Amino acid sequence: MSKYLALIVLTAALAPGASEATRERLGAGFRWSVYGPKQDPGPEYWARVGREMAARFPGATPEAIWIVGKLKGRGTQLNFPADGSDPLVAGSDTDGNEAALRLFDELGFRVWLQVEPGHASVETLFRLILARYGRHPCVVGVGVDVEWYRSTDKPEGEPVSDALAAAWLAAARKHGPQYRLFLKHWEIGKLPQTLREGLLFVDDSQIFPGLDAMVAEFTKWGQAFAPAPVAFQFGYASDRPWWRTLDDPPSEIGRRILAATPNAAALFWVDFTALEVFPPR
Repeated sequence: MSKYLALIVLTAALAPGASEATRERLGAGFRWSVYGPKQDPGPEYWARVGREMAARFPGATPEAIWIVGKLKGRGTQLNFPADGSDPLVAGSDTDGNEAALRLFDELGFRVWLQVEPGHASVETLFRLILARYGRHPCVVGVGVDVEWYRSTDKPEGEPVSDALAAAWLAAARKHGPQYRLFLKHWEIGKLPQTLREGLLFVDDSQIFPGLDAMVAEFTKWGQAFAPAPVAFQFGYASDRPWWRTLDDPPSEIGRRILAATPNAAALFWVDFTALEVFPPR
């Protein structure tokens, strides 16, 4: 971010009537899943990725989307031990998140815990997740990949209405009024049309011919959900042919997004290519 742009963002954040997105410090980091990277170097590596990503944007806080529930059959596989009373919710023998969340607590990260629900109850998933991890100060909210909401064969997902999103947010806030909800998709029409309070709208579009096309589409996303905060996942392998030609892909892509989308609240490099862009030491 240039000094001029940084001054604009800071001025907007301090101005009376500034939106929720501009008042909140920008988050920058990564998206993590058990199936994303070819190998997982461990929590220390991901902490470094978060800090290096945030360092590219002056004043940014390290932030992560940490996927704790992946699609399995018609439901969800959680990567931690969980109550086995729901046939659509499977737990795991070991905890795949605790060590990383403890480290993120120490480092002042903001973390969103995401699920791919399939046909499993989102309210049940939030209850299990926040009962186990809600004590971590790094956890700021929970998220749903709507591409896999009541969809299991391909990433389409059923649309999420205002009423349904409000019910999900209320389910999260039973564990604390501070929690927020993110909803992720690449189609604007799949997400709530009017509800904005407490929500973050994440765009994970990919397969762009170039950076200009990405920024144009992300700009429309920001406009559609304004004044609510929006966030973006990028760095997919499908876009590697053009982003690998950039001197510093995370920085250059992020700066273009911020310049075009005033309500951009977070930037996430995806784990599928993180080992390439942030090589383990």
